[in-house]
Amino acid sequence: MGQIKDEILLQKIAVRLKNLRNKKGVSQEELYNATDIHIARIETAKVNISISTLSKLCSYFGISLAEFFRNI
Repeated sequence: MGQIKDEILLQKIAVRLKNLRNKKGVSQEELYNATDIHIARIETAKVNISISTLSKLCSYFGISLAEFFRNI
């Protein structure tokens, strides 16, 4: 079975992550240096983000997964 890809959901996640990063005032490079996560393709909804990666990003931004998805 192939990977399921919900384009609308991925776009909402991408926008949410980009907004969180901008609010924190960090560049994609700074986020990478702090987390080892390349966020560029995630922020453009090009890839399916794993729950583990999203959890690590939420920790970096100081929010829970529940809080992340609250407005999605």
